[in-house]
Amino acid sequence: MFPLTRAAGALGLLFVFLLGIRGLGEGFELLGADLLDRFFTATANPLVGLIVGLLATTVMQSSSVTTSMVVALVAAPENPLPLANAIPMIMGANIGTSVTSTMVSLAHAGRPDEFRRAFPVAICHDLFNYLAVIILLPLEVSTRYLQRAATALGSLTSDVGGVTYVSPIQTAIDIGYAPLDAIACGLFGAQAGQSAFLIMTSAALIYTALYFLVKVIRGAAHSKVESLVTNVLGSHGVLSMIIGVVVTVMVQSSSITTSLLVPLGAAGLLRLEHAFPVTLGANIGTTMTAFMAALAVSGPNALIGLEIALVHLLFNLSGILLIYPVPTIRAIPLRLANLLTTFAMRSRKWAILGIALLFYGIPMLVLLLSDVLQ
Repeated sequence: MFPLTRAAGALGLLFVFLLGIRGLGEGFELLGADLLDRFFTATANPLVGLIVGLLATTVMQSSSVTTSMVVALVAAPENPLPLANAIPMIMGANIGTSVTSTMVSLAHAGRPDEFRRAFPVAICHDLFNYLAVIILLPLEVSTRYLQRAATALGSLTSDVGGVTYVSPIQTAIDIGYAPLDAIACGLFGAQAGQSAFLIMTSAALIYTALYFLVKVIRGAAHSKVESLVTNVLGSHGVLSMIIGVVVTVMVQSSSITTSLLVPLGAAGLLRLEHAFPVTLGANIGTTMTAFMAALAVSGPNALIGLEIALVHLLFNLSGILLIYPVPTIRAIPLRLANLLTTFAMRSRKWAILGIALLFYGIPMLVLLLSDVLQ
């Protein structure tokens, strides 16, 4: 019975964690929806489009929201967002989605041993996505290979649109989130107040759930759980990628998948080398959201919506095929993750500064350089 009790407790904490992730996204959406709308107005420059996608995703705490909005704009009858302009935004969304797991790892900052193991597991996703963009954005600008391939594949399909899909897991999270949303609306009339309440409450839920989840997982390490995690996720990179794809499709969020790896890493059950391919699988799995959004679109430009979804998939597949099979290139994000962890271990300020630079400092620098070069 004790293992069943422990499993039930872990599932309960996991559900609380998922509610926290949902509430965090909703809170940032209330805070930044108007700002996000303005982001989409100046995307002719590929670098600007990249940063728009990145910043929009960090504000919304979900690449699914960003990519769904991009699909809707590309497929809209008036076509406010051309396909070529949307492609860098999709790349930026890939980078922005990894901020969630990195922020989650900060929950372990007060416990050095946990943080030393959790931080590289979280930040390796950021670094891989940056490396993929550095390689593939110039290639896309010069050759338009993603746009051409997606257009060719899209032309093979017909009669798309009007299909909807509801995840049972997402439905359960919606039901659990409803009381929290009702409390926020009851306490605050203004969206700013609701946003602040949701962000702070959700952050507390995430921190509390992670704290106790690590304890539960660590307690299970003396059972067969440790060997199961090690054998399954450490047996083969491709199998780990498939697990990342399946889990992400189930929860419809790569942020959730990669964030779930953080407590496993903190508890010492998952090494960086074994977590890395799971994050790559999460990159593939998260493209399902764009496909669902594209299939839910109807009208004359529905096919263009499907094409941007195909771009998302082809971009992530290209990044994996170019980086993962080559050991010397694959080692780059892993070594950088360990190096950044060394700096972050010196103080929490260094960790926060590093995250700020990755997701805000570098984007601002890119924008300044793009203005200078124009």
